[in-house]
Formats: sequence, structure tokens, C-alpha cells
Amino acid sequence: MERQNSMNLFEDEEKFIKGRHLVTIFHNEQNLYSVIRIKVDETNEDSADKEAIITGYFPKMHEQETYIFYGAFQEHPKFGLQYNAKHFKKEIPHTKQGIVGYLSSELFNGIGKKTAERIVDELGENAITKILEQPSLLDKVPKLPPEKAKLLYDKLMEHQGLEQVMIGLNQYGFGPQISMKIYQVYKEQTLEIIRQNPYRLVEDIEGVGFGRADELGKALGITGNHPDRIKAGIKYTVEIECLQNGNVYVDAEELLPKVKKLLEYHQACEIEFTEISTELIKMEEESKLVIDQKRIYLPSLYFSEKGIVTNIQRILAQEEYKDQFPESEFLLALGKLEERINVQYAPSQKEAIQTALMSPMMILTGGPGTGKTTVIKGIVELYSELHGCSLNPKDYSKDNPFPILLAAPTGRAAKRMSESTGLPAMTIHRLLGMTGQEGMDVDDDRKVDGKFLIIDEMSMVDTWLAHQLLKALPDHIQVIFVGDEDQLPSVGPGVVLKDLLRSEVIPTVRLTDIYRQADGSSIIELAHEIKNGRMPQNLSKQYNDRSFIRCTTQQIPEVVEKVVLSAKRKGYLAKDIQILAPMYRGPAGIDRLNEMLQEILNPNENKNRKELTFGDVKYRIGDKVLQLVNQPEQHVFNGDIGEIISIFYAKENTEKQDMIIISFDGTEVTYTRQDFNQFTHAFCCSIHKSQGSEFPIVILPVVKSYYRMLRRNLLYTAITRSKQFLILCGEEEAFRLGVEREDDGQRKTTLYEKLRLLHDYSTQDPSQKSDQFILTEDTLLTIDPMIGMENVTPYDFMV
Repeated sequence: MERQNSMNLFEDEEKFIKGRHLVTIFHNEQNLYSVIRIKVDETNEDSADKEAIITGYFPKMHEQETYIFYGAFQEHPKFGLQYNAKHFKKEIPHTKQGIVGYLSSELFNGIGKKTAERIVDELGENAITKILEQPSLLDKVPKLPPEKAKLLYDKLMEHQGLEQVMIGLNQYGFGPQISMKIYQVYKEQTLEIIRQNPYRLVEDIEGVGFGRADELGKALGITGNHPDRIKAGIKYTVEIECLQNGNVYVDAEELLPKVKKLLEYHQACEIEFTEISTELIKMEEESKLVIDQKRIYLPSLYFSEKGIVTNIQRILAQEEYKDQFPESEFLLALGKLEERINVQYAPSQKEAIQTALMSPMMILTGGPGTGKTTVIKGIVELYSELHGCSLNPKDYSKDNPFPILLAAPTGRAAKRMSESTGLPAMTIHRLLGMTGQEGMDVDDDRKVDGKFLIIDEMSMVDTWLAHQLLKALPDHIQVIFVGDEDQLPSVGPGVVLKDLLRSEVIPTVRLTDIYRQADGSSIIELAHEIKNGRMPQNLSKQYNDRSFIRCTTQQIPEVVEKVVLSAKRKGYLAKDIQILAPMYRGPAGIDRLNEMLQEILNPNENKNRKELTFGDVKYRIGDKVLQLVNQPEQHVFNGDIGEIISIFYAKENTEKQDMIIISFDGTEVTYTRQDFNQFTHAFCCSIHKSQGSEFPIVILPVVKSYYRMLRRNLLYTAITRSKQFLILCGEEEAFRLGVEREDDGQRKTTLYEKLRLLHDYSTQDPSQKSDQFILTEDTLLTIDPMIGMENVTPYDFMV
């Protein structure tokens, strides 16, 4: 209790307003942002009137009840004087008469005045606080039936529990938004859980790092080599290595020194390796981590890799597709298709189409210009022809669904897929009925209903999502994975496409011939030179479709400005021009370029465009913006690019909130101010965010100040975003460094090893398989994890 009091922020001199709640003007249920009006009863502020407008993050407040708000007055440019509350508390009666009146009010059905008096007689004048902290005390109240005791506690929690938790979290230094996240996980047990083990926040709450939890732990007396502290350090380090750095596992000999350094950095103490390894083994026993051959996994990633393997085996086991159509029938149908669409498929393209139609699973891979889109179109058309099914989705119903499914990791990639095939396509998350906000520990039984599935941009699919997709597929489905293995890997852990290709488990067709050069395109030639690790000798040569402008880091903004103005004079719009950069900060960073480009592509010279300021950024009607989070209910996803089409000031709408409406290819989404962090300007965006998209004009700065980010696959990905014109600007030496520098952060995965075990078994002489262990979902999980570990001790995990 002393520790808690020492952190109390409610000091006597703190400015406050106490008043009775009159009306809620606005309340957001998700993040609790509220605007309310109160009748002021008491305050130590100088400028308070009889009524006040309070803004802040609160739970739903009840009319005519009294609250105390702590904060400061601020002058809003449109709405005048408002009280911005940093925290609050509810006024609880402190006299016997007040408490009896409160408990016997209509808020607590079934609790009469006599019952309320017995409660106060037994528990005293701080009865409400005692009940909230220890509901079992109600058992001591005479003649109070258990059902009424439970009703009383539930109602108190409903009316005051969240408020008590929010107040308590505020005392621990948590803001209202993160406090709401914490409450949604732990509910009424929030404060008890945090006081017992604040390090659970690292494990359970997104946005709470080890340093923040360690500060709280130290304040609560949890220091040094406390087991909970060590476990939190281990979990945090594994998550950083996997979820941020893209690995599926961490080697024990790398993990232990990093955990030791983390723990000793945040507190002046000495941590022994044996202490870390002891807790590491305990965490495996508690199923919080998986240890396999001194590799440390998050359970979700460990079982995702195994799930990928078993589901691939399940789908590959189908035999009915191999001989479903005689080759003569296939060739006849292919010839008719070539004649109808006036296309002559090359031998490798014909092989790809035939393999796709005759296999339960196939990978189609190739660089730009190799005809992947043409092949996908051919696969879809031939499937329809050979199976005698319509390609018009309107000819199908809920009971007879469209058999062909097209999906991609991002909305932009799905849109491109739909445009090239003329068929509906969607994101993988939407295909699976996911929101995109699911944690990696989700384990449900989502099912996909279809007969033929094509997944494009497979290089962007991470280990966890690949598992979710594959386990949702029915037994009798054909699956085609399409992707370019030389592009940037997925943002999430793993390199699934590369591991699938390396393993040679799935039939694969690689398209290598370049067909999209009839118009003399030099962009594709440049991309393939880079992919092969060769510095183009003609980099600085000017072509019809690309050019190189020499300049320094400081000159990048000026050069980009001139190029964009030139394109603008030629009639190109902001949506046609995309500047790509690998870093956000600095004179040639994304933030600086976006600020400049807004003034070129969407200026507000005469102040006749509506605009809103959010932090340091001004948003205007006509701005090009990038979605940063998934909103599947609005059919908008991370990476989608849209345009601001409307701005409403708070005084112009009934919700009394600033609002921005963004159109994403015709899909309009409305954002209120508290959601403005869900998008950002997209005149310039990161190369990672551009994956899955193509643009008529790409401007790519490449300077040595980007050195930390420059990699061959980064440059390759950026260049292949360009459809018509590519303007490179910067330093040739920087470009050379990027081309020669392969991704030195090789991701740690074991999917390839697991797939090779499957491959070796499937290609083994059948006569030799009788005594072999068959790899299935069940057998994978029944192998004794301690086999071969009889003599393992914590010391084996030491460096």
C-alpha cells in the first residue's frame, strides 16, 4: 500500500473541477474518447463558469452523478474554452447516510435501505471501496443472500469498477488509451494482476515494452533476478528477434547474452546465465516458449511451421488431379483459348498452365515481364473451359458458390489481380474472415469454401498467415502460389515462399524469359540486372522510360520537386506519381519529402481548401494518403492508397468532431480525430509499403545516407513498382553498394528443414517406408520432446 501511495498523482494542489454530469456530447466506445457537459459544483480553477465542457478519455458516465476531473483549461480554436481532463475519479459517498442512500438507489435493484444499512454497519463508511477490492467481505453481512451479494458486486463493478481501474492505472503512469487496452484484457482483476506481476503486461498487452514494465516492477519491489523479471526479459527479447526482425526462432547461445544485457541495462544488477536458462526451461514447461535443439520459438510460430508442412502434405496427397484431363483435351482447349484471346503462349507458360490444372498445388514464380499475369489469366480461362463452369460470379449462389478464389496479402495487390483477370479478388484476411487485428495465438476453425485458389504476391505472406490460410483449406482444392522470390520478404516472421521453393516439395514452374520488352522497356532489363547482383554499366544513360539524375542527399528534395513539377505539367496526377524511399527521417526522408510534395501536388495557396492539423501534419482535401491498419469491416486494409475527399469541422456535424473522409478506389471511410493516426500522407511512402502495387511513374532516390537500409532486394522491389517511367536520383556509388549488398540479416527459419523431411520421405522407395514414422499433424505432436535430452541441464543453454 505504501508503494501505491508513493505513486499517487492526486496531489492537493492539483487543478480540478468537480461537477454533476449533465449530458454526453460524444463518446467513442472503442478508445473512450468523450466530450461531456457538467454542472460545476466545486473547483480551484479561476476561469470556471456554472457549466463546463470536459474532454478526455472516460468510460460511459451516468447522468446526475458527480465526478472530479483533473486537468487544465484549453482554448479550442472553434469551440472555445474546454477542460482537457488528464484523469478523473467518481465522487463516492463517504458518510453512512450517503452510502446507504447510494446502495439503496435504483442503480441496485433488490438492495433496500435495511440491507444497505446492514452492509455499512458491517463494513464501515468505506464499504464501497472494500467491496470492490474484496467482494468476499459481503459474506459477512447478515441476511444478505449470495445472489444479492453477487448482484451488488456486479453492479458496483459496472458503475465504478472500470473507473477504479482507470484511476489506478493512471496512478501507475498509464495514459487512458493504453489503460483501456489493459482493462479489456484483465477486466476487474487488472490492478491485482499488475501488483502481483507487472511483467505480464509485456506478454499480454501490445504497446507495453519491457522498460515500461520494469519501471513499474521496480516501484512495486520486483527487482534484480526475480523470476518474473527474468521471464519477461526472455519473452520480450524473443518477440523482438521474431516479430520485429523476422526470425521464426532464436538460437539459445544468442538469446542468453541479449537477455542478460537487457536485464542489467535497466537495473544495476548482476544476472547469471544459469538464472536465465533456468527460467527459460520453466517457460517451456509452462508452454510459453518451445525449445527444440537449442532453438527458442514462440509457440505460435513453432506450430505454424509444423502446420504449414502437414497441410501441404494433406493437399498434395490428392491423386485425382493428375490424370483428370487427357493431354490431347488440354492442348485442344489451350489452342482454342490462344485463338480467342490472340495470345501465343511460350513453352514454359504452357507448362505452367498445364501443371496448375493437373496438380493439387503449384508454385509459379518469375521476375517482372516474365508473363505471370498472362499465365494466371490462362489458368483461370482453361479451368473454366475444361470444367464447363461459368466465369460470371452472378451465375452462382450461396448454396453453389463461385469455385475460383483469388486472393493476395494486400488490398492493392488484390485489386491488380482482379483487374488482370476480370474476376473478384480479395485480401487473404478477408478470405479467411479475419479482421487483421488477431493475435498470433488465435486458434479457430475458419474454413474456405472453393475448388481452385490462386494466391498472388506470395513473397509477402509470413509464416503465421500462411499457416492460417493452409489449415483453412478443404481437402479437395487446387492451390496456386504466385510470387517473386527476389522481392523483399514479408513484414512478419519467415521467408515462406523462399523456403517452399528451396524444398522442391511443391511442383514449381519458373518463368525466366522476358516478354514485356516489345516497347523497348529498359526498366525490366535493369531489374533483372539487379536481381542477378550486377551493377548496370548503363545506369546513368538516359532512356525513353528511365533516367538517372546525379545529386547529393541535400539536393534530393530539389531534384524530386523538379521531376514532379515536370510530370504535373505533362498532365500526370498525384495518384500516377509515386516517390519511394527507404527511411523516414533526414533531409531525403519520407517525412520531409511528403511535406514538400503536398505543397507541389496539393497546395493551398488561396486558403480555399479545407484542412485539418494533426500533430505536425496538415491534411487537405485532395491529399494522397496511405492506410496503416486493417479495417476489414470497411473493406480497407493496411497499404491501401486513397484520397481525402471531404473534411468536416466539428461545428459542422452532429457528433461535434473533426472528421476526414477518404476514398479508397470508391470505398469511402470516415475518420474522426482520434483515428487520424490510422493513415498518413502517401505522396512518398516506404518501399515496404509499396509492395503489391504498381505506379505509372516511380521516383527513387538512392543516396549513401540510406546506407543502413540499402539492399539488393530493396532496390529490386522498388524498381519493379514502375510501370512506365522510372527516375533514379542520387549517387551511383550508393546504388552500387545497394546492388552488391545482399540481405545480411538472413532470417532464421526451420520450415525448409521440415519440408525436406517431408520431401525425403515422399520420394523414398515405397518398400523402405513400412517401418518409417509417417509425418502427420497427430504424429508431429506426439513425438516426445525430451528424446535425446536426458542429460540436458540449464548449463547447456549457456554461452
